[in-house]
Amino acid sequence: MISGLMLSAAFSMIVQMDNEMKQDMNIETKQCLNSKTQPSQLSSPAGGQPPPTGWPSIPVAKSVAKSDTSTSIVIKVNGPRIQRGKTEIETHNDIVYSMPSTAGNKPVELKMVVLVPKTGGMKPLVVWFSGGGFINTDKGGSLDHRTYVAEAGYVVASVQYRTITNGATYKDGVADAKSAIRYLRAHADQYGIDPGKIAVWGESAGGYVAAMLGTTNGVKQFDVGDNLDQSSDVQAVIDQFGPSDLSKIGADFDPAYQRVLLSPGNSIAQWVYGPSTKKSVSDDPRAIARANPATYVDLSDPPFLLFHGNADKLVSPSQTLLLHTPCGLREWTALAMC
Repeated sequence: MISGLMLSAAFSMIVQMDNEMKQDMNIETKQCLNSKTQPSQLSSPAGGQPPPTGWPSIPVAKSVAKSDTSTSIVIKVNGPRIQRGKTEIETHNDIVYSMPSTAGNKPVELKMVVLVPKTGGMKPLVVWFSGGGFINTDKGGSLDHRTYVAEAGYVVASVQYRTITNGATYKDGVADAKSAIRYLRAHADQYGIDPGKIAVWGESAGGYVAAMLGTTNGVKQFDVGDNLDQSSDVQAVIDQFGPSDLSKIGADFDPAYQRVLLSPGNSIAQWVYGPSTKKSVSDDPRAIARANPATYVDLSDPPFLLFHGNADKLVSPSQTLLLHTPCGLREWTALAMC
């Protein structure tokens, strides 16, 4: 659990986007501008936290290798806890932002929940994506955290996106997330949003989605659907224990679990290749690379704030380091001690 102090500091730091930090980051990465991170071997079911009751089970590792914290800010989760109720919040439930169809299936109503603090002026927007192993999403999750952030003066939108349950691949999920950003920009006046200050925030598989949004600013192949007159670019990313290289999710885990992650047709394979695939994530490194946030890292990316626990048994803690360090990129990492 992230403390209230940590969460408040995270959003204050990331949304203000200090220009000096970005200049330093550009200097550090200039020499690696054209070298993208490439994948190698493999992995599968993703999520950094167990799915809610009733969802398909996601296997977990028995052991986790010791984490490299040399480039991270190591924190212990023992600060003040979240307290809510200080600011009145207006809740807009079940807003349909898009109705895409997948692989010839009937259109799916994709919905979001928007929390708007009753304070004056246009506000920065934070868009939250849930985890769920790319199997399901729960836009109602982490309500305490979302409410806490809204009470701090942010409009907070919680967004549903398509998963393998809908027959979707990463292309569809990322397209949905970008569609949600465009929808919210198109309705900025309605919800009191400052359209120039949009951060994305995700946990586990949702962290992956947030990272994909941040690293694919301006990549038009993912911009499909409604409100195409609006930009889907984001100005900041908060990624909590999200996969960054789908071929290496099990890199820190015991050999038996790594073998599970190589099984053909598992959830990660379906997320990359599509439903009913017989492939393993080890079969097509190029396809895996196209699905990885780390592949798209370049100097135009917004600031990232990365969190990962060193006892995560679903997503290897080194996944955060892979996104933190390609080409020496100096995005801030906080590694939560569990």
